[in-house]
Amino acid sequence: MANPTEFEEKLELFEESLRKLKIQYDMFFTGARRVPPSFERGRLESLVHEMSRVKLRELSLRFRFNTLTARFNQYRELWSRRSREAEEGPLDYRKRVVALESPVSEIKNTRAPVTSPAADSYVSVTGKADQEAIVQLHGLISEARKDAGAAALSIDQVSEMVRVQAEKLRNRYGVEEIAFRVQIVEGKVKLKARPIREKL
Repeated sequence: MANPTEFEEKLELFEESLRKLKIQYDMFFTGARRVPPSFERGRLESLVHEMSRVKLRELSLRFRFNTLTARFNQYRELWSRRSREAEEGPLDYRKRVVALESPVSEIKNTRAPVTSPAADSYVSVTGKADQEAIVQLHGLISEARKDAGAAALSIDQVSEMVRVQAEKLRNRYGVEEIAFRVQIVEGKVKLKARPIREKL
């Protein structure tokens, strides 16, 4: 078992390093920095990987770690998208995203197979009592709603949102694993769900 004091010190390092890394990426995308902060990002990813292997009894520390990890994943997705936009151009990038995200649900009255893999930015939920995933999604939603100036949701409210969406997709596509991602669309926080693999 981990020493709670040592893990809390690493959490402080994680949070501060993430704040600095975001500043470095902001400088890179605005042209104030010539190269992306790949070294700093790699060092932070190593720290996160090391911390993820630690076994904790303190739920408050685990919750804080999951919240920071979820925020880091959001930033990584944003940085990757902005990097691809810079390479491909905004128009080409948007066309490709539309093509990749064409909803399977447009095919009505069919039970389409689902074979798409889960992206890193998604949180996977494989059962009704997947508490760790619920905690992570609650952290993501809390951060997003805070950024959007919206009131916070309780973990029970998030759990119910996940249950309802997961149940619909499981019934429709015959899958067990559902992935969720938090998005801000036109100032509103949305919980996007997608089926991950076919039920065997």
